[in-house]
Amino acid sequence: MTSPTHPAGPVLRIGNASGFYGDRFDAMREMLTGGELDVLTGDYLAELTMLILGRDRLKDPGAGYARTFLRQLEECLGLAHERGVRIVANAGGLNPAGLADAVRKLADRLGVPVRVAHVEGDDLKDRYPGSLAAHAYLGGFGIAACLREGADIVVTGRVTDAALVTGPAAAHFGWGPGDHDRLAGAVVAGHVLECGAQATGGNYAFFDEFQKRGGDLRRPGFPLAELHEDGTCVITKHPGTGGLVDVGTVTAQLLYETGGARYAGPDVTARLDTVRLTQDGPDRARIDGVRGEAPPPTLKVGLNRLGGFRNEVVFVLTGLDIEAKAALVRRQMDEAFAKSRPEDVRWDLARTDRPDASTEETASALLRLVVRDQDQEKVGRVLSGAAVELALASYPGFHVLSPPGKGTPYGVFEDVYVPHGAVDHVAVLHDGRRIAVPPAHDTLVLEEAPQPPLPEPPLAEQPTRRAPLGLVAGARSGDKGGNANVGVWARTDEAWRWLAHELTVERFQELLPESGQLKVTRHPLPGLRALNFVVEGILGEGVAAQHRFDPQAKALGEWLRSRHLDIPESLL
Repeated sequence: MTSPTHPAGPVLRIGNASGFYGDRFDAMREMLTGGELDVLTGDYLAELTMLILGRDRLKDPGAGYARTFLRQLEECLGLAHERGVRIVANAGGLNPAGLADAVRKLADRLGVPVRVAHVEGDDLKDRYPGSLAAHAYLGGFGIAACLREGADIVVTGRVTDAALVTGPAAAHFGWGPGDHDRLAGAVVAGHVLECGAQATGGNYAFFDEFQKRGGDLRRPGFPLAELHEDGTCVITKHPGTGGLVDVGTVTAQLLYETGGARYAGPDVTARLDTVRLTQDGPDRARIDGVRGEAPPPTLKVGLNRLGGFRNEVVFVLTGLDIEAKAALVRRQMDEAFAKSRPEDVRWDLARTDRPDASTEETASALLRLVVRDQDQEKVGRVLSGAAVELALASYPGFHVLSPPGKGTPYGVFEDVYVPHGAVDHVAVLHDGRRIAVPPAHDTLVLEEAPQPPLPEPPLAEQPTRRAPLGLVAGARSGDKGGNANVGVWARTDEAWRWLAHELTVERFQELLPESGQLKVTRHPLPGLRALNFVVEGILGEGVAAQHRFDPQAKALGEWLRSRHLDIPESLL
């Protein structure tokens, strides 16, 4: 593979082959064979994944990493070696040393001479008794140290998603911790790449427009960044692959799972309010102008623990008297719980029914009951017995989607913060040498960025029409612990003038009543013609707790886009 002493070229081509544990298996091969590439990254970790891997390791101390990565390498390690492509992945999860050993054994069996290194120091479980997993989000300089010392494959545990790009970039271009603007550019590139096909048309608000123009979204290609020494980049994809890359798809991904203008990480705080996006040709979006600041003095630590047990049952209510049927079954279940009531009982009625429906399914509403408790018996036998016993003794047409089971464990996520120096960030090389990665010395306490000036509002007196917000604005939403973000953007300056003044926090809460009693913060990003809303607490104790119908808030943005407002006719 590429020698560590090879001079830095003008462009570093970094691709992505995984946005989550379970992403398209063939993506690694597709990226290695589809076009020119220097580094191939894979993001396998999320808050929920760390919980799953933690439970795996309880059963097998040698587990704790993404086994899919090994299966992909079995097919692709020789191919990467032939093409001189280095691979950097956070597939090590809770056990990066174990994965590195497994990759070495695989390489020996395949006869592929590669140098495998790993990064460790993120595991802080011993400091947090009762946690299933506790991991600091490390930056990219451990990865950079491995690559500078000649590693062909680098596996990590918990690093920031963007570290998979900042590390290779710092190694290739010789950046140091003080190169804030360059590092910030790489962070933005890494944030765009980290979720794979979400940057190339996957889950894109305006997907149907693209399809109507003849575009193919059946199998979007995975993204890559052409990164330059000054931190600027072009986001693109291999020729001939499906999907699209344009300013819109990149804007959507930039807003995903972010908050305010300051996007903080362990290497640098990137200023999202300085990002400039321009179309650079077909399937090419240029990112430049990104400014960086010193990182905050603390590292985020994600804590995962088992919260107890949960169970659910969905009652199907068909035809007339939906509300009365729901009230009856609720009273019956409350009576059944009288002797042994679970700690948390939550009811949700989804009025999916329609009047005078032509099918039984469209004549039916869904009443969902979710229970949680520390005692598995209270959410298992108590719930299943009570629900099943109503089969011949409740509302007319009684049935459930499926009978409740024994109850399953659920997880709880929270984040805490520790000083940089509290973590021993180490690069472990292929020959066993260990290189300590010094903590950031130049830090800056994180503060909210000043509110930027908004454009002049549109003329007050103009004809409007009641229509869905999504006709003039895109959105993408996601989860961060118990919070959700909803990024909303306009595609024209005229639409931005209207959106910036119309979609206030109050209007947002009016359109999404579920957020009405929660803290909602609005972050304008005029350079992206975007507003980013953070809704605190809407996901309860995080995705693994499955607090709501859409536990990761993936469709919160699409719900917002479906809501009707008075929109100027000139925008429609």
